[in-house]
Amino acid sequence: MLEIVKAKKSNSFDLAKLINIAGEGIPEYLWNDAKNGDESSMAVGAKRAEREEGGFSYKNAMICSLDNILVGMILAYRQEDPYEIGELSQYPNVVQPLVELESKAPGSWYINAIAVYEEYRGKGVARQLMYTTENQAVCSGCDSMSLIVASENLGAKGLYESLGFEVRDSRPVVSYPGCIHTGDWLLMTKGLKV
Repeated sequence: MLEIVKAKKSNSFDLAKLINIAGEGIPEYLWNDAKNGDESSMAVGAKRAEREEGGFSYKNAMICSLDNILVGMILAYRQEDPYEIGELSQYPNVVQPLVELESKAPGSWYINAIAVYEEYRGKGVARQLMYTTENQAVCSGCDSMSLIVASENLGAKGLYESLGFEVRDSRPVVSYPGCIHTGDWLLMTKGLKV
């Protein structure tokens, strides 16, 4: 049986692994530069997930378990409105197109990341996580949702389209070590009835 609950600090390592899956390897690439000594990049990510504030915090995550095994997560929150980028050059090149796209949906309920471990895909986990966060968005008074997906990630894009999301804007993917996509990042949005 699927169970979706708010994440806890103790879920931080799974959250780091899952956000790296959702982020197509960009998080681990960035965490690698923040390592101290023999610390692993995933340990850096887990520390970030343990933070009490910021977008990537366990407080913004919901986890999904199947028969008491953590199988997926969604990280979502309301975007700032207005969304102030500031100087784009302050961000690493690889995330600049993502920041630009995020800013195009101010005030929306932003799905920063959604991921399911590979062996549990195709069981409706991602769809249930999306339904749960849509309910959160409506309860918070948001009138829209947004997310960013790689144009070549046809499975995820198809799921989002089936849930009513539409492509609103795009930016080219900036290549990075381990980059698996060469197309565009797509900003997808969905209006909500509140």
